[in-house]
Amino acid sequence: MSKKHSFIQVIKTGPGTKIRDLGRLGYAKFGVPQSGPADLQAVEWINHLLKNHSEDAVLEITQPGLKLQFEAPTLICLAGAKTEIKLNWKTENPSGILNIPTQSLLEVGKFELGAILYLGISQGFQTPIRLGSRSFFKGITEQDFVRAGDQIPYFTFSEKNHSLSNSRVRWNWDYLKKERIRAYPGPEFDLLSEDQKLQFENQSFTISNLKNGMAVQLEELIPNHLGSIYTAPVFPGTVQLTHGGKLICLLQDAQVTGGYPRILQIHPEDLRIIAQKHPNQQIRFQLIST
Repeated sequence: MSKKHSFIQVIKTGPGTKIRDLGRLGYAKFGVPQSGPADLQAVEWINHLLKNHSEDAVLEITQPGLKLQFEAPTLICLAGAKTEIKLNWKTENPSGILNIPTQSLLEVGKFELGAILYLGISQGFQTPIRLGSRSFFKGITEQDFVRAGDQIPYFTFSEKNHSLSNSRVRWNWDYLKKERIRAYPGPEFDLLSEDQKLQFENQSFTISNLKNGMAVQLEELIPNHLGSIYTAPVFPGTVQLTHGGKLICLLQDAQVTGGYPRILQIHPEDLRIIAQKHPNQQIRFQLIST
């Protein structure tokens, strides 16, 4: 297997396309977010099928319209949202491994299910490492998003007789339809009234338009009589209750401390469900004990 550097030319991209890996661990005390993937299982699946290292970097895509030109041959794998994929103007299976010939054009069309698509490549994308990670984050990496005109480095894959049996494996999209999200009571959950606790279990909550890599805000209000708390640690999956009664679910780029009551902590395996929701879709919390 060769280690020759090649480049992807980004011809077109919507907002929000980023390089992601498992993120930056051990830097929270300096105020640095983890910046891991919103859908960890999708990234693990991709790197497993490609026989990559688990920490190899992928592309995180949140809008249709991405168009990429590959300079040299390689293998790619897709997982996460169910989308329309075309390779050299031919519609392809949107999951499993794709063989990419020299000067191939890949296009990402409409999102049929889910909000985030991941694209992995053999041996991972080779963007610079900053604080132990390639994940894009403003102030840590030179850029915060992939933009049209960028060139993304990768290693040419030229191993002969490589088996593409994994290309027939299908990614399971069933979780993209789920509404139930498991969550543990947060440190301030017991300060709520019994009526408020029941509201969490019995009410549906709507994803608002205020959604990005840091957090997603829910539309429905929960009256907040708790006020502020002393600044305390928060993590991806922490659900905060603001002064105005809004619920904020922290995602992968979340800050590391906060002053709002921490009402819930979403189960790590279910964080991807809320991350994959579009505005106006609904979720329901299922409270579980430790």
